[in-house]
Amino acid sequence: MRRVVLPEIGTFEAWRDEARALLGAGVPPEEVLWHRGAAEADLFAEALPPVRGGAVTVPKGFVDLARLVVWHRDPERFARLYALLWALGRSRGLLEDRGDPRIDRLRRMAKEVSRDRHKMTAFVRFREIGDPAATRRRFAAWFEPSHYILELTAPFFAKRFGDMDWSIFTPDLTAHFDGFEIRFAPPEARPELPDDAAEELWRTYFRNIFNPARLKVGAMQAEMPKKYWRNLPEAPLIPELIAEAQSRAQAMAEAAPSLPPIRAERITERMRAPEAPAPVGDRDALLTGLAGCRRCPLWQNATQPVAGEGPLDAPLMIVGEQPGDQEDLAGRPFVGPAGQLFDTVAARAGLERDRAYVTNAVKHFKFAPRGKRRLHQSPNSGEIAHCRWWLDMERQLVRPKLIVAMGASAAESLTGDGRRIGTRRGALEHAPDGTPVMVTWHPSYLLRLPEGARSAAEAAFEADLRRAATLVAQGEGAADTKGA
Repeated sequence: MRRVVLPEIGTFEAWRDEARALLGAGVPPEEVLWHRGAAEADLFAEALPPVRGGAVTVPKGFVDLARLVVWHRDPERFARLYALLWALGRSRGLLEDRGDPRIDRLRRMAKEVSRDRHKMTAFVRFREIGDPAATRRRFAAWFEPSHYILELTAPFFAKRFGDMDWSIFTPDLTAHFDGFEIRFAPPEARPELPDDAAEELWRTYFRNIFNPARLKVGAMQAEMPKKYWRNLPEAPLIPELIAEAQSRAQAMAEAAPSLPPIRAERITERMRAPEAPAPVGDRDALLTGLAGCRRCPLWQNATQPVAGEGPLDAPLMIVGEQPGDQEDLAGRPFVGPAGQLFDTVAARAGLERDRAYVTNAVKHFKFAPRGKRRLHQSPNSGEIAHCRWWLDMERQLVRPKLIVAMGASAAESLTGDGRRIGTRRGALEHAPDGTPVMVTWHPSYLLRLPEGARSAAEAAFEADLRRAATLVAQGEGAADTKGA
């Protein structure tokens, strides 16, 4: 049995060299005992002369894995890594087998070390311990990591705080930085770390950025465990901020600005469908709420939100992408060039627009200014997700039997997938609540096509709308017969 003792500083490089030599010499895992630092005597192992092995090549993924796992506190980490290294020599693809319990265990260990590194970079707080009048001021911090990560993480602090001298003390190791290099030393007792003048300023800042409306105590403690609190200058504020969160959130809600009543009423009247007056409840809530929507930044540059229009008992809902330049100015959907093309093709397909509810997946116009022009920009997934709130409310009000999703944004909002519109068009899919959804092209796509390709694409688009009109007519007929 061979005993290998690794140093407490430079552990990864030492393990790598030892493992490479052992593997090259053909020493199997069961014949090696690994230790870090001073190791107790073992009756069954002895420190034999170093072995000399040949060159060894391993997948890069294993090296990246080992660079993290060697700093874990599991006393078997070195043996686990060497056992995997031994197995890789016989099965090169083993590292990709996520079902292998050895791989799974090591990946979880690496993830725990990475998480611990993140905690250290987030929660280390330096305090000044030297003479403020000195040429170079000196700072120190105390941290209690879950794993042996100081050597791994110290370069981050050297890069971030390269203009000052600092020391980081942990129960396992100490790191000192003099502005040029990092020096590691044995662990020392926790030093006296007095408050400094900047901490009161930091506490004032922390109190003001704390958002009580977004407080989730469980999630906060998962990300910032209580064991770190005693080293954080803002920690004494946390119990008080938690206790006050509900009342502060209510006060914020009551103080939130609202739109002028005249503007909200004008938007409401313009968006109502004349043939189906909106009830006093949900429809007004939709329109007034939409007028003050701040769910994403698009409202800042748009003229106004554009809600859907049409009868609230419409069996068919048409969903486009977003308002264009003319829709943004008029406050109505599908009045620009794309809307005019839609009306033309829909009329040929036998689809009556005034019997459908027409809306968009995103309610504010997204554009890039170019001189006096506003160039259309496609909404991103985050903006589509934020605006799904309003589209879902419209769907609840109308409850259509069929929805036609025109373009990628509408398809993503309704089905969760905005890709491959050309191959999906014409087929029936379903929204999460089971409502049938037919995906097709957006009229603006047809307008961008060259003349030669546009005729065929427009004919296909017309066929999709014709099928939608037929499906809706069949559904209404079945409903009438059933009622009779």
